Amino acid sequence: TVIDAGGRLVMPGGIDPHTHMQLPFMGTVASDDFYTGTAAGLAGGTTSIIDFVIPDPQQSLMEAFQTWRGWAEKASADYGFHVAITWWDESVYRDMGTLAQEHGVASFKHFMAYKNAIMCDDEALVSSFSRCLELGALPTVHAENGELVFRLQKQLVEQGITGPEGHPLSRPPAVEGEAANRAIRIAEVLGTSLYVVHVSAEDALEAIARARGEGQRVFGEVLAGHLLIDDSVYRNPDFTFAAGHVMSPPFRPKHHQDALWAGLQAGHLHTTATDHCCFCAPQKAAGKDNFTLIPNGCAGIEDRMSLLWHYGVGTGRLTPSEFVRVTSANAAQIFGLYPRKGSMRVGADADLVIWDAQASRTISAATHHQNIDFNVFEGRTVTGVATHTFTRGQLAWVDGDLRAERGAGRYLHRNTHAPYFEANARRRA
Repeated sequence: TVIDAGGRLVMPGGIDPHTHMQLPFMGTVASDDFYTGTAAGLAGGTTSIIDFVIPDPQQSLMEAFQTWRGWAEKASADYGFHVAITWWDESVYRDMGTLAQEHGVASFKHFMAYKNAIMCDDEALVSSFSRCLELGALPTVHAENGELVFRLQKQLVEQGITGPEGHPLSRPPAVEGEAANRAIRIAEVLGTSLYVVHVSAEDALEAIARARGEGQRVFGEVLAGHLLIDDSVYRNPDFTFAAGHVMSPPFRPKHHQDALWAGLQAGHLHTTATDHCCFCAPQKAAGKDNFTLIPNGCAGIEDRMSLLWHYGVGTGRLTPSEFVRVTSANAAQIFGLYPRKGSMRVGADADLVIWDAQASRTISAATHHQNIDFNVFEGRTVTGVATHTFTRGQLAWVDGDLRAERGAGRYLHRNTHAPYFEANARRRA
């Protein structure tokens, strides 16, 4: 088939390095599964995801990994997995080796929040970061101080602040800054690289910038939502609207968005993601009397590319080449997928997008392909649209016609010992 892309751009397919398809969380399960979620991504120009295996505390990592692999068999686009470290003993140490050496898992996730559930204490962080160093894998962190969040949540509810407006009050920027600083310092002492997921606060960005300025190998990720939405959404009197924005870390006061854009331009933030984790209004309603029970998560996989083009390239904050770097190439290089993903060259996977930089569309839950009844970007008209999306050379999206194929996605074995890992080792020698 010959497609005339005259007047349009051809670029590598987007990589979303942070999604949670059909995640069991807070007593429910995310509404987008691996088929619907990856299909929605294809409609927006995203051709690969890296999702998360999250074992229950005391659950075998290998058992959880096989469960998620089974769920993902219906994916319509290629997918890899980060595996979360939610507890620690010798079996976790062994399983990390098996995952990295035999199953292509090149990164491990650490939640510094969610006390009494999946939170990593310092012992687990130090043990796991050290194991990552042995394996040539990249440790990643959700940086929020879980002890502080737990205490603030309790205080707010006791004060009668039970609505969604309590959510950002329970997770202030300092809570994120403290955890980011702690993780960065632990990585510095141990000599490992580090990736900080969904940086939302200037406090955390400053910690990353300082460490990078001192030569430390720290990477930062920013979500489309944290670049564009502020914390006023939580004060909306409509519970469904306010709860629809509840995710962690929360949306921040406006000056944090300005700082995040500057961090993206300066190269302190390297990837753009979504933390795509869909919960519909009836699921969010579980917390109507207590914000701590609202399932955390928002959608975004379908809209990330257009939003980054419109608000990034369209405003002069990003060049088209920088757009490709922060939506695709950097994630491929950081997470062991390059050059088969994140590049256009002979031998790569032919995950391609034809991009119309002049075309516009209006984002709405009424028309999106994500399996959720709400869109945090509702009503925004964005310029910059994927007209064609190819996954490994197969056309999956053509001018509004979604041709995603259930089960066409392949599991991505990722490479450990990325070039930056070897550079880090030489620097420490």
